[in-house]
Amino acid sequence: MTHEKYFKLASELAKKATCLRSKCGSIIVKDDEIIGKGVNTPPNNLESSRRCKNNKDDYPKKITDKTCCIHAEQRAMFDALKNNPEKIEGSILYFARLDENEKFQKAGKPYCTICSKMALDLGIKHFALWHEEGIKIYNTEEYNDLSYKFA
Repeated sequence: MTHEKYFKLASELAKKATCLRSKCGSIIVKDDEIIGKGVNTPPNNLESSRRCKNNKDDYPKKITDKTCCIHAEQRAMFDALKNNPEKIEGSILYFARLDENEKFQKAGKPYCTICSKMALDLGIKHFALWHEEGIKIYNTEEYNDLSYKFA
């Protein structure tokens, strides 16, 4: 499959996200096989309306992750660990975010050190984002380094 196809699949998956602030989807692929899938939802699928805040500034300043949800990337990694742990090493993670009309939204710069550290630790080789200027396949270590520059 092409990179575009995987971004489309991640976007379709994102429609299932229950986060009230942002709908995101992520898939992990190894040798053209999807080995993990995830969407952003509150922990243990708790009720989003009680957890999600519309304004990230509403969260206390001590919280480094200004979301109520487990990230789609994290959920995809959990899914791959549960169902395909032997296939994670050398895989690629695709991330997609939808706008308020559930249309695919181009990604900004790498920024999530939580997801990049987890991906590095698991041996995910690449992190894929679709920016305004096109698809960028980051080496996960590069993605992690860039994430720290954003923070």
